[in-house]
Amino acid sequence: MAAAALPRIHEALQQARAAGLAAQEAQWLLAALLQRDRAWLISHDDAALEPAQAERWAEWLQQRLAGVPLAYLVGEKEFHGLLLQVTPDTLVPRPDTEILVDWALELLPEGVPTRTIDLGTGSGAIALALKHRRPAAEVHALDLSAGALAVAQANASRHKLDVHFHQGSWWQPLAGERFGLIVSNPPYIAGDDPHLASLQHEPLGALTPGGDGLADLRTLIDGSPAHLLPGGWLLLEHGYDQAAAVTALLRERGFDAVGCRQDLAGLDRVSGGRWPG
Repeated sequence: MAAAALPRIHEALQQARAAGLAAQEAQWLLAALLQRDRAWLISHDDAALEPAQAERWAEWLQQRLAGVPLAYLVGEKEFHGLLLQVTPDTLVPRPDTEILVDWALELLPEGVPTRTIDLGTGSGAIALALKHRRPAAEVHALDLSAGALAVAQANASRHKLDVHFHQGSWWQPLAGERFGLIVSNPPYIAGDDPHLASLQHEPLGALTPGGDGLADLRTLIDGSPAHLLPGGWLLLEHGYDQAAAVTALLRERGFDAVGCRQDLAGLDRVSGGRWPG
């Protein structure tokens, strides 16, 4: 590519907006590519991209317009104050999941080594956020995917957080293990939900169990009493329209103090209960 043909920063941003990308998102994307902040882009908007940068910009723009999550392109996502590596092996952490973390933190006393496990940890977002805020807690994390666990372990190393990792399907690797707190953001989208089409670049198995979307939630609720200490809690993220079903399942299984927490839109997004004892 000839030097004269290289786009300047303001031209690259104009190109992105003309293609349909929101102005703020275009700035984030280009800032990540150039490893600069948005203020630098504004003050250097007449600077030309280097050939390799221009080529990568064209690739990123095409991928983003095709629906590839921004976090996959830049390779990281902030969650509860931690910058985490994310890859197509993991879901992109969502702000709504911080509601689950906040509730869990209320149940974890500071300075107490409460045994805690995050089931279906993905990038490790929940487990690492809990360990970061409650260093004394004994935090475990489990996932079926070896690729996801590799990402989670890399994130733990990056932030120097001591988390115990397990590979397997839900309760299978945890025979005889009991915890004071179990948390999970499991697959819960119904198999025929039209929103799945917009999530095609994220791992399908981490999004939906098929059917009505409740299969993994049922497995977690049914199996958790064998892995909870008396008085221990189970907290589950679920779909915006699944709170009634999940709280009913919790009560039927024998949990008490069953309740919900709302997401940023004011919808019931996390349900939980305490195992008696």
